[in-house]
Amino acid sequence: MARGPVLVIGLDPLRIPGWDPEPVVAAIARGQARFDEYGIEADLCLVVPDESAEAAVVEALTGRAYACVVVGGGIRKHEPLLALFETVVNLVRRHAPGAAIAFNSSPEDTADAALRWLPGVGERGDR
Repeated sequence: MARGPVLVIGLDPLRIPGWDPEPVVAAIARGQARFDEYGIEADLCLVVPDESAEAAVVEALTGRAYACVVVGGGIRKHEPLLALFETVVNLVRRHAPGAAIAFNSSPEDTADAALRWLPGVGERGDR
């Protein structure tokens, strides 16, 4: 049974200078594959922490109705990105008020984060 859809908002590893993106790209691919295993549609919105991020998030949020939005740890955990994290959460509240908001701890457990909040799944999703 298909559930979702889910939007995953995170940092674009290919556009962040100064580090090797390949491990993160591979982890994102493994995380997306887990959504497929559960039969959950999941869209990615990968952003750069600059002035383009807000518009990219709004475009993704308004493109379709989402059951859940997962905000990635790259945005949430890196203290210099606190303002971006706050912006993302408030954009979700404004543009997808019916969507649950979830947080992953790594790209590979993104499906697990969404499953906690999707209807018919997990403790919170059953509420």
